[in-house]
Amino acid sequence: MKARVYVTLKPSVLDPQGQTIRSALNSLGHRQVRSVRQGKYFELEIDDQISGQVAVKDLDDIARDVLSNGVIEDYRVELLDGTGQQPT
Repeated sequence: MKARVYVTLKPSVLDPQGQTIRSALNSLGHRQVRSVRQGKYFELEIDDQISGQVAVKDLDDIARDVLSNGVIEDYRVELLDGTGQQPT
């Protein structure tokens, strides 16, 4: 099974890279873009023998302890089925 982890800066943390991207977009004529927040995306493949509940717990631990910095970042974990879609 596959999983996705999205890591983003907390809303209270300044995002200079996002501001630079917004400025670049605006200078290219995309003036409708008012703000950009950049982040990180991870795709992980998990052993299919593990239950979804255990996988989500393990992924939460991995995201919290390894993939993100809890002081300045938030994260979100998505577990996907074998087709790469979120289970319904």
